[in-house]
Amino acid sequence: MKILENKFDLGFLPTPLHKLKNLSDKYEDYNIYIKRDDQTGLASGGNKTRKLEYLIQEAIDNGCDTIITGGAQQSNHCRQTAAACSVAGLQCHLMLGGDGPETPNGNLLLSNLLGAKIYFAAEDRKGEGMELLKEELMVKGKKPIIIPYGGSSSNGAMGYVNATKELKDQLKELDITIDYIFFASSSGGTLAGFILGKELFGLTSELIPINIDKTEIQGLSLEEKILDIVNDGKKMLNLKKEYSLRDINLIRGYDKTGYGVIGQNEKEAIKELAVNEGILLDPVYSGRAFYGLMDFLKNKKVPVESNILFYHTGGLPANFAYANYLV
Repeated sequence: MKILENKFDLGFLPTPLHKLKNLSDKYEDYNIYIKRDDQTGLASGGNKTRKLEYLIQEAIDNGCDTIITGGAQQSNHCRQTAAACSVAGLQCHLMLGGDGPETPNGNLLLSNLLGAKIYFAAEDRKGEGMELLKEELMVKGKKPIIIPYGGSSSNGAMGYVNATKELKDQLKELDITIDYIFFASSSGGTLAGFILGKELFGLTSELIPINIDKTEIQGLSLEEKILDIVNDGKKMLNLKKEYSLRDINLIRGYDKTGYGVIGQNEKEAIKELAVNEGILLDPVYSGRAFYGLMDFLKNKKVPVESNILFYHTGGLPANFAYANYLV
């Protein structure tokens, strides 16, 4: 499909898919696998690389020379956007929440090293001031384009439509059927892409998106925002299926402490995967999602003997910023 081919190559794809042998022994009623999108390769990898392949191409197709995006100070999306701009030869401007620390670390340090121009926006952590910045840059003769918070747009979601095909091809090659796919869902582009990809490529696995952030986006609930992305995306892909809010099945409850608040659950999940499999999660997204998976398995919330896939969305650098909560 031509729309999926129109992308700027940034990732080392396909990413690995393999069994978690030690954890499958520990949770003996289940077979547990992992898909390693922490290994996409762009400035330490992560799921945003797939979205950015389409978003950077969109900027190039529109003759833009400057990217604007925003997020929290430890935004994986912003770090990978800065790296993508370096590869593509574009200027990168980041609007980050909070106030500038004396010494940056984690993703913020990496965004600095990657050459991004960084602005701190106090309580605004979802790029609320990006339109004003765009106007200022246009006055200076730049041709900017805004990438939405988390890279979550219908075009960005094509990254995970494409990833669904990659996953289905790998499962066929390995002769594995996956019953449930667990992953972190925040701004919604990854989930939207999977929903569209399931329909387009006939993937039968049930999606278990663990919600990370309770805050609305542009006055819409997360479910409403994701449904908008799905409906825009289905037009791009010429899909006939009708979608409603019932199709946006975010798993809430693990997000009670709030976005970026690290507690015992996240710490336990990070330790569990690291000690048993030598794989590192992050404390904000994949750590919270992996705790959700652990809770599902411990409490038999999915049928025994199911084949489970954890889709690792990356985020390693944030561990350094949250070190005091993890040791």
